[in-house]
Amino acid sequence: MTLAVTITDPLAGRRDHEPIVFSVTADLPHALWWARDDAGNRVLCQRLTQAKPGETRFVATISFVGRLRLTMNEPCDPASVDISGLKVLEGREADCFVRLDTGAFDLELCSGTARGLGSSKWGVRHFRSLLDDFELLPSGNNAMGGFYGPFFTPENGLINPPEHTTVNIETLECGPVLHHYRMHGTIPDGLLDELKGKRFSIDWVFTYGTPFFQRRYWVDPFQTVINGRSVANKITVGDEFEGGNGKLVFDRFAAYGGTRYRAGDPYAGELVAMVADTVTNSPSQSRKFEEFRSHLSDIESAHWDLYWRLFCKWEGVLGENELRDRLARVRAAAHVKADLTDRRWVLTDQPVDVSAVEHETIFPGPADKTVEFDEATGRAMIWWTSEPSGAFQIVQRRQSGWVNWGSNGENECPELPVGVQIKTAYGYFADRWQAVADQLEIAPIVRAE
Repeated sequence: MTLAVTITDPLAGRRDHEPIVFSVTADLPHALWWARDDAGNRVLCQRLTQAKPGETRFVATISFVGRLRLTMNEPCDPASVDISGLKVLEGREADCFVRLDTGAFDLELCSGTARGLGSSKWGVRHFRSLLDDFELLPSGNNAMGGFYGPFFTPENGLINPPEHTTVNIETLECGPVLHHYRMHGTIPDGLLDELKGKRFSIDWVFTYGTPFFQRRYWVDPFQTVINGRSVANKITVGDEFEGGNGKLVFDRFAAYGGTRYRAGDPYAGELVAMVADTVTNSPSQSRKFEEFRSHLSDIESAHWDLYWRLFCKWEGVLGENELRDRLARVRAAAHVKADLTDRRWVLTDQPVDVSAVEHETIFPGPADKTVEFDEATGRAMIWWTSEPSGAFQIVQRRQSGWVNWGSNGENECPELPVGVQIKTAYGYFADRWQAVADQLEIAPIVRAE
């Protein structure tokens, strides 16, 4: 019996280590198989654990243009041949769950420590391109993959969730072609009763040689009000990058089809003002408040996370009544300022120089394909979401070198539906990022023969 599949690309252009999942109508027990392509080249196929009775599912990563046929050839004995594939490396962080050499990236997936520090975050804490040896998260004090609103907002009195909770991570698939991990966590209780006791999970998929990775977020059902709007099962996902003081990893942002945005972040300004007022005028006399007062004596040079932590119920710096009062005042002022007519909407087909606008922040409107890139080098990070996010917050803060991509609108209002698939690509894609984004969206068609 011939076991074969044909892969057809509906798009023009080359696919680079594209992950292809396919099934054959046979029970093939070996974990690895060799397939042959049209030219007779061997392609490594990894058996996946979940399949229908009478079928076997495989994954392979292939590079091709237009069309390719794979024919299952024979089992692969990993002991008898040197196999190229995903490699597990020694981790650098104490909470490292796995550090992977994917063939495209060197990345470290961490479980977090819940100590309230930048270095406590779960998610991808290091991310280095193997093409040019460039590290996007060198310090380990920031992370890709955190999720925030509506749980971690001023309304709920919880801030920076990857810093204030940990995750358990299970391995669902582990082979030379594909690793699949699932994070499990419980969100700390904040001020809002309807958001208490909620759990979440996140699926991460990495494949060999592929210049992108995949993830999906699941959260217990919820409904609340953020920024005066009903929010049901929508979240903020945040990816952070760091270039160091005065250096930006990415200095431009664009959305597919044109960027519609408003510049500036009034909420951030109100928060900073409240930090200054609290440090000077709060009646709190707790030891922890005095510790924060010392750290925030020079607000301009203090780490941004300290602003959030001061107003976080989890930290216990302020009593709950004072916390509620001060956050309510921040929200009320920010809600008014966010919608004043002097903050005009800008419509442009050109990439936005985010660090040149007020607060080095923009809030773009709905999109499903977005990019941040470095104009000088062409390095680019591209995001595709299987449903559009209703808004984004993009920060490119040159003074600190901190860059952020977040799926929220103003005043921390979450806009990405729960359960959406996210593909994130990285490479020298700035001059063709739209074509790469199209490939993230439109996968090749796989037909069994």
